[in-house]
This record gives sequence, structure tokens and C-alpha cells, in this order.
Amino acid sequence: MTGFVHQALRYRSEDQFRDTVARFVRDGLDAGDTLLVVVSVRNIALLGEALGSRFRDLESHDALDWYDYPSRTLGRYHSYCDRHGAGRRVRVVGEPVWAGRTDFETREWMRYESLVNVAFAGSGHWILCPYDVRVLPERVVCSAARTHPELLHEPRAAVDYADPADFFAECDEQGLARLPGGADGIRFAGGRTAAVRRALKAYARRLGLSEQRAYDLVAAVHETMVNAVRYGGGQGVVRLHSDRDHVICEISDFGAHVPVTGPPFAGHLPPQQGAPGGHGMWLVRQLSDLVDDDLDPGGSVVRLYFRRPRRDQPAAGSVNS
Repeated sequence: MTGFVHQALRYRSEDQFRDTVARFVRDGLDAGDTLLVVVSVRNIALLGEALGSRFRDLESHDALDWYDYPSRTLGRYHSYCDRHGAGRRVRVVGEPVWAGRTDFETREWMRYESLVNVAFAGSGHWILCPYDVRVLPERVVCSAARTHPELLHEPRAAVDYADPADFFAECDEQGLARLPGGADGIRFAGGRTAAVRRALKAYARRLGLSEQRAYDLVAAVHETMVNAVRYGGGQGVVRLHSDRDHVICEISDFGAHVPVTGPPFAGHLPPQQGAPGGHGMWLVRQLSDLVDDDLDPGGSVVRLYFRRPRRDQPAAGSVNS
């Protein structure tokens, strides 16, 4: 196997997608690679027609089933490569779902594409990410050149690749807007989190989260509070809010932050066994749908988002006590 390869294909027609990706798949099958294709249902059908009987030799999934939230998608790919990549290369065709995303979600998916370069840097795997330039916003199409070291069928001059650390910092430049609803919240400290857990359970039930998602919410907030107690001055505040799409839990501390020595991007990438940090926040990102944060020695804020059920929704509101 060679080193990790991460390419983008900015395609302009069905023929270009079908011919380029089918060639990528055939080359992988001929080389004995494991093939995983995660694209739209329509593009799965195009590949099935192009590959014929060889389509049975690969695993395919509808992108809507895989690309729900960035951290969980990264976790799925990481687990798949762990299971199937021992001693052989895994080739992935992965087409992120950009339609219907908010600006915040789009930013986090761009961050995801950049982090892929770090998550698989030590592997010999090969990931090809198609971008349909006919329908995608210009900022998304342009981002492909900044998050992929190679653009298939485009001159090297078109690549505007950004180091993942620099791109990561750019994603954080906007910062967190203040939640509406006032400054009061539910205070917590070491050994005194029971009131928060009770409030979380009641709030999640009232807004229609399933029992499992309510459990995930409580577990994610608890883990974030543990980090705040350990590294953020021993105490903090939880604020709860909801809008039409998400239940939002904001955990803030009062500073006295103690830096944790660990790998870059700790919490955003699957932690290595024995790594000194990053395990707790990686778990939080797997349990939550989205996570945003502003980490500062003078006082940090972590905001967790949980998708509300897709049905008639009660009015949005805040809880402060």
C-alpha cells in the first residue's frame, strides 16, 4: 500500500461521475482493495449500470444514511477501516450530503473534510469525494480545493489546499453567538450535578426526544460537565434552549483552565489507545448531533445540539432556573 490519498472529484455531468468513479472502483477491485461506496441513490444506480456484475463485489450505502452528522460519520469510516483494512487498502467513494444544511452545519461538514486528512494520515487508504458542481453552492465547491490535497482531472494550480490546523482555526473564527433567554442558568460543581441531570431529563421529554436520545443528551452533558470541573475551575453553568430543529445544551465554566497535553484536534478525532486526552469529548461528539465550542483559559463554552423529532413541533423556548 502507498500513503493515504484524499481526492475530490468536482463533476459536471452524470457521465463524468459514472465513468470516473467506475474506473476508480475497477482499479481498486483489480488491486484487491476493499471497496466502500457511499453516494446518493441515483449515483448508486449509475454505478450499478456501469459496473454490471462487478457491482456485487463492493459494499454500497445511501449517503443519507451515513452523512447525518460529521463526528458520527468520521467514526463510521474509522470503524469500517479498522474492521476491513488490516493488511489491505480500503478505497472509499464518499459523497457528503450538502443539501438542506444550515450555515453552521455546512461549516462543520467542511471541517470534517479537512479533518479526514488527519484522521487517516497514517493509513494507506484512498478516499474519493465527489462534488456535483451543477447543484452545490459555490462556497462548498470552492472548499473542496482547500480540504483535499488533490482534485481529480484538474490542474495542480486549482488546488488551494489548507493545512488542517489552519482550516480548523478558520472554522472557529466566527465564534459562538449568545443564546437567547438571559444569563441565568443551572449551576453545577464537582459532586453536585444531580439537579442538572433531573432538569435535562425533564426538558428532553417535554420536547419529544426519544428515551434513547434523552439518555444520550444526559450522558453527553454529564461528560462535558466533568471536563469543566476537572479543567475549567471546578464549577460552571448549564443553559438549555430549543429552536425548531434542535435541543441545545450549553455548558460554560469560569476559567482557571488547565491545558491538557494530547494530540492535535483532541476530541474531534478518534483517540488513539493510550492517548492522554480527547476520549471524553470524542464520546460527547458521538452522542451529540453537533458540537460547537469556544475554549479559553478565561472561561470556556461548549454547546451541544440534539436534533428534535421531525413532526409538529412545540414552540421554541428557553429554560433558566
